[in-house]
Amino acid sequence: MKRRFKTLLRMNPAALTFAAILVALIAFLVEVPILDFIELKTYDLRFLSRGQRPPSPAVVMAVIDEKSLDAEGRWPWPRAKLAALVDSLSKAGARIIAFDIGFSEADENSQLAILDQVSKRIDRSKANDRKLAEFVEQSRQHADNDARLAESIRRSSAPVILGYFFHMTKASLNYGLTPDELERRLKLLAKSKYPAVMSTTPNLDSVPLIKAYAPETNLPALTEAAKASGFYTLRSDWDGVLRWMPLVIRIGDDLFPPLPLLAAWQYLDRPGLTVRIESDGVQGVQMGDRFIPTDERGQLLVNYLGPANTFPYVSVTDILHGNVPEGTFKNRVVLVGATAIGTHDLRTTPFGPVYPGLEVHATVIDNIVTRSFMARPDWSKAYDIAAIVLLPALIGIALPRLSPLRGVLAFVVLFGAYILVTRSLFVSGGMWLNMVYPLSALSLNYTALTAFHYLTEQRERKRIKGTFRQYVAPLVVEEMLKSPGGLKLGGEEKVLTVLFSDLEGFTSHSERYTPTQMVEMLAEYYNHVTEEVFKHQGTLKEYVGDELMAIFGAPLEHADHAERACAAALAMRERRLALATEWGPSGRPMLHARTGINTGPMLVGNLGSRYRFAYGVLGDQVNLASRLEGLNKVYGTDILLGENTARVVEARFLLREVDMVRVKGRKQAVRIYELLARTGSSLPPELEKALAAYGQGLQAYRQRSWAEALELFTEALAIRPSDGPSRTMADRCEGFLRTPCPEDWDGVFDQLFKG
Repeated sequence: MKRRFKTLLRMNPAALTFAAILVALIAFLVEVPILDFIELKTYDLRFLSRGQRPPSPAVVMAVIDEKSLDAEGRWPWPRAKLAALVDSLSKAGARIIAFDIGFSEADENSQLAILDQVSKRIDRSKANDRKLAEFVEQSRQHADNDARLAESIRRSSAPVILGYFFHMTKASLNYGLTPDELERRLKLLAKSKYPAVMSTTPNLDSVPLIKAYAPETNLPALTEAAKASGFYTLRSDWDGVLRWMPLVIRIGDDLFPPLPLLAAWQYLDRPGLTVRIESDGVQGVQMGDRFIPTDERGQLLVNYLGPANTFPYVSVTDILHGNVPEGTFKNRVVLVGATAIGTHDLRTTPFGPVYPGLEVHATVIDNIVTRSFMARPDWSKAYDIAAIVLLPALIGIALPRLSPLRGVLAFVVLFGAYILVTRSLFVSGGMWLNMVYPLSALSLNYTALTAFHYLTEQRERKRIKGTFRQYVAPLVVEEMLKSPGGLKLGGEEKVLTVLFSDLEGFTSHSERYTPTQMVEMLAEYYNHVTEEVFKHQGTLKEYVGDELMAIFGAPLEHADHAERACAAALAMRERRLALATEWGPSGRPMLHARTGINTGPMLVGNLGSRYRFAYGVLGDQVNLASRLEGLNKVYGTDILLGENTARVVEARFLLREVDMVRVKGRKQAVRIYELLARTGSSLPPELEKALAAYGQGLQAYRQRSWAEALELFTEALAIRPSDGPSRTMADRCEGFLRTPCPEDWDGVFDQLFKG
């Protein structure tokens, strides 16, 4: 086992890349079902990402919908209604009328059976009533709905194309046809087969054409009256989604076209129509100067324009009753079919699971008329293989030369770029190029190289962790592991936020509790507040007695480090208050903490000597944060911020400007602010009133209006007696009333001692 592990470690990125490419190529050639399934779904997603497109005005659908059924009665209707529909569409100037409805059986609504019985009764009674016989004959002519429909089809100014379907196998028909019956049906469709076939191979048996057992034709009278008949047989992919329309189905030596192709052909004035076949299969259908591409089996990729109802629908009952605007059908292909629930077939398409088969035919007509085709070009397989080789090769060259983060970025860029390229070719060029296999090859090689890098780097990582984990925080160790070259004295200047928090008067409890109890209480407190530091991605620098120091923004960089520090301070206060409530019944002391937060440039890195160094921060802004923590004692506050921090977080937190202070060791004064709550939090009404009075008092204080300021601070105290800043400033105003300030007083309070 150890020998195998060492052998694995001796492998190199080039060998792994070659292996990943080889595996991906084999998978592509043998066609792995799960990857093919995912590829189909990415094809559908490309349609969804492209979005809906408007159809051309060539097609309109006359639909038997719920409205039509409510008005005209349940389906199927007497074919006299369909005859009237043909008459109306012809009169309205339709260019082509195509029926996505089968008429394979006689009209069940016909009254011929009754008239036949009457005629037989007359014959049996030997009644010799010439007028009665003429009446019966005239009634017979009007009662034959199929004859009426055939006559309407025949005299229509718009060519009428009927639809039929194929029984693909003998089993699907449930019985066998006699050769004579099959010959009769094929003879009916003689004028509807492809007029020409251009093939480089004399034997069609070698061509992977879709073959059918027998057609289910319409009634002979209707078939002969129609201009042509096209099949409406549809075949979904194995995942249940309809993506292809068969343009060629073979029975015997004849090839037959579908309903939408014949409708488009008639609409385009019947240009030359030829099926082009090569030795490897069908290339497509040539219609005049239009070439309709297909796969080797003669199937067209349907270029769906959108979800159901993308094409215009007109209710048949509106057509029958003349409630359609003039010009609706003028010079257009009119597809007649059912869309009412229970009367039509619903298909799943890339745009969704509920799509009428009638609209599939409308889409194919639109594709042919507008030349908007989807296809897999002849060179697509070569392109797919090239992508399977190049993508993992590129990541194999780049990854060993990049840091882990840049390696991930390179992988994401390559992954995303290939998706964008294939999508762009799909949207703009109508090309379906394989997305899954090249991306699988890329992912496989990236994963293999990353795992290899992980295994070979583990020894070095363990060495670094073992050396430094007892000196620095875990986050710092991880940062060192990212860049071992940084393990040296020194640092860099960054803008960071530092937080100091100290328990007020904690050591005074040492008389009441044993050292062990003091340590236990301090440890429990530290557990709670440190969790909040870590939760907000802060780095715990150290504990010094009952004081805690944390850094935000390093070593893990966060642009919002000031906001994280403020959020952590508020959360620490909540945890402390909850802990105090929990401790109350047991007699443990109430905890009071003071917190100072400041933001600014500071030196951060490994600081110390060659004998020992630790991760930390240095600088004037760090010292100011420590002074702010001490100033809480002066103003009776919990959390004070420096003005740098306040300026950054004022939009997200509620602050109160407390004073301007010149801390010990600094010449420059700084505005200090009390952190109250997050923006959007509801403050107690008395606090809001006290804050307003305090703000006015601070303004009067800076203008040396001591009496007015004292009155406002006293007002704030009357509203909220526990308000520490108001108490401090009121006392200061009283002092200035007794002893006026110097003439050069600048409104700044000088802190003469360290906190």
